[in-house]
Amino acid sequence: MSLTLQAYAKINLTLEVLAKRPDGYHEVASVLQTISLADTLTFEPSANLDFRCDVPKLQSPDNLVLKAAKLLREATGCTKGAVIQLTKRIPIAAGLGSGSTDAAATLVGLNQLWELNLSLERLVELASKLGSDVAFFLYGGTALAKGRGEEIAPLPPAPEHWLVLLQPAIEPVHSKTAQLYSRLNPSHYTSGQHTQKLFTHLNHGGNVDDSFLFNVFEQVAFNFFSKLSESRASLLKAGARSIHLAGSGPALFTLAPDKSRGEAILNHLKGERIAAYLVHMIRAEPSASTRNRQC
Repeated sequence: MSLTLQAYAKINLTLEVLAKRPDGYHEVASVLQTISLADTLTFEPSANLDFRCDVPKLQSPDNLVLKAAKLLREATGCTKGAVIQLTKRIPIAAGLGSGSTDAAATLVGLNQLWELNLSLERLVELASKLGSDVAFFLYGGTALAKGRGEEIAPLPPAPEHWLVLLQPAIEPVHSKTAQLYSRLNPSHYTSGQHTQKLFTHLNHGGNVDDSFLFNVFEQVAFNFFSKLSESRASLLKAGARSIHLAGSGPALFTLAPDKSRGEAILNHLKGERIAAYLVHMIRAEPSASTRNRQC
């Protein structure tokens, strides 16, 4: 038996920082959305735990896939193993949840492969130990995130939109997200009003447009990442109407009025030899996390 799962990327439709918490983290409010860009994970039974990746530098003990697998074994006492093959397509350290979505898919995949029968709620508890974004990817689709990002409430699916993602030619920065948070000060904090506005709008069946999007990191990212302004200019030149930062960046995205307009923007960027993707928002998929017996 083998199992293959798609691990979808995300964008933040809103991302607000409300305050700094006593534990050193930041209190956030965000509306998250999965998009069709995805990594692929394949799980096969094995006596040992073996992780393989088509990106050699990611094949290390520090990868969140291995950490998720080991955490699941420790939490359940399961002694089974697996061969886990990760095929990357989501840009790394770009603000798209690349590592977090792989970790979430690992929890779901091994829960099924090892017949653990853990509930979604239990998987969410484990996910919160791996990173703030991991819990969201157990739900997917459109969701509200609070706390430090691990408190998730699913929302009605946002109407399908096409987006063009631009991957700037910027080398990954060590502890990028922590460094960006360190550049925020109380003048950047908001009350959650942007997230609440979109939350209400989506709950009433509203569409998503640029006027609802907000990301606090846009106030510091363009000074933090060298040449990010050049990437923004490239998107505008390609015909984008409005540019938004994906998570903590440096990936950028623009909403396209329709697929054909998105293709036109994408083709212009590719003509300039700029890495870009045409993707669309996707709905949550039924969870495969609650099947079968105890290991």
